[in-house]
Amino acid sequence: MTDLHRFQSFDGVSIGYRTLGEGWPTLMLHGFLASAESNWFLPGIAAAVAAAGRRVIAPDLRGHGRSDAPADPAAWPREVLAMDQEALVAHLNLKDYDLVGYSLGARTAVRMVARGARPRKLVLGGMGERGLMEAGARAAMFEDAIRHGDAAKDPRAGRRVHAMMAAGGLKPEAMLGALSSFVATSAEEIAAIDAPTLVVAGQRDDDNGSVEGLAAMMADARAARVPGDHLSAVMEPGLAEAIVAFLEAP
Repeated sequence: MTDLHRFQSFDGVSIGYRTLGEGWPTLMLHGFLASAESNWFLPGIAAAVAAAGRRVIAPDLRGHGRSDAPADPAAWPREVLAMDQEALVAHLNLKDYDLVGYSLGARTAVRMVARGARPRKLVLGGMGERGLMEAGARAAMFEDAIRHGDAAKDPRAGRRVHAMMAAGGLKPEAMLGALSSFVATSAEEIAAIDAPTLVVAGQRDDDNGSVEGLAAMMADARAARVPGDHLSAVMEPGLAEAIVAFLEAP
């Protein structure tokens, strides 16, 4: 049974999170313009992880899902998404846990590690080296799409982003805030990550660079591909299977 919870983050913003199952804590962070429901629960990934004897902890990132979506730019300092997760880890008194992220969630997980988090294992989904090291380029595309819709430089991207925001009930001001909080991760910071890591993406997903390239930069990482592209891979059974197999391996 899924349990719904809320807590106050470091600055008083209310963050919603869901838990499922019992066992080893596994913190799962969803992607931009998504939610824990759409990335983890609806596709069955959370259920697969919980069935492996784990306690899934899946927050809605600030601005997304059931979490507060402040419009004030002051509520979006640099690194705020990582800071929220650090506050959640402290709130739950987690000492040992695994950390799983997809897209923006993967970027957030890497920033947590760069800031001192020490998960036992790390899964980075839908993320390559470019998405970590060049925070501004992809953020600029999303910002243009959010601000201008059909009139964006890429009208198809504008329409797609606005459809995703409408489907998720997302506020443009909050999504722009999330983009403004992005921080690039250096090659040195990536190389310093020593947790065993799975870097996984869809076969047609190089939106954030190469998973193979990112894995090669890390001390103890392996790359894997599953069917799908950046948006569809989360719905593929192969992604859940790859995550569970990696987390459960000795």
